[in-house]
Amino acid sequence: MKPEEYEIMYRVELRHWWYLGMATITQMLLNRWYPLHTNLRILDAGCGTGAAMTTYLTEYGDVTGFDLSDLALGFSRARGAEKLARASAVNLPFVGESFDLVTSFEVLYERAVSSDARALQEFCRVLARGGRLLLRLPAYDWLRGRHDEAVHTARRYTSGQIATLLRENGFVIEHLSYVNMFLFPLALIKRLTERIAPTEDSGSDLTLNPGPLNGLFRAVLALEAPLVTRSSLPFGLSVIAVAQKQSSDG
Repeated sequence: MKPEEYEIMYRVELRHWWYLGMATITQMLLNRWYPLHTNLRILDAGCGTGAAMTTYLTEYGDVTGFDLSDLALGFSRARGAEKLARASAVNLPFVGESFDLVTSFEVLYERAVSSDARALQEFCRVLARGGRLLLRLPAYDWLRGRHDEAVHTARRYTSGQIATLLRENGFVIEHLSYVNMFLFPLALIKRLTERIAPTEDSGSDLTLNPGPLNGLFRAVLALEAPLVTRSSLPFGLSVIAVAQKQSSDG
């Protein structure tokens, strides 16, 4: 993504409605498989500015993060992260079966990831037997907009595409759902407006200040947590999946 986006992310990641709502959904989903304080070995793949790896992920175990951007890693260190590596998702500097859980939030869609399939193979390689991947990616290529240019989007996904990618690269899907369904109409209107009346603004959606609506949007997104955890939503702005490393005899 554009370098300035990392600074924006660092500033808003602990208070923006999207990050906070997604954190609620992610935690509830993780709780299906892991109680708190499970002492998992966790890899946050593409840790960005480090909010997830220094907050709620620490409740499940010991977290290591990596990112390709030195700028992102600097912000992660500023948050207090210590176990960090500079690496590409397609070539991880970790020995096989090093982790019990790999999380990857909005990473494999980026242009910097030359092959999403290769990245998934690497995630599978570093997972221990029975280990899991929690993956979240943006949905629907036709939803591309100004935000995608700012964050260097190479691809957006349907749930079916993610299912195929996971199955073809060493994983058994345990849960798959769209997420951010309730606010989908607002995002669709925004994307259509950008196409009808384009502006010179080149920033991502994070540059938009929701003001007093921040709390409302967070609450609406968080309302999806039990729905996403117990079932699968039919559409949404993102896709989230939990998949287990396929056993060698499976």
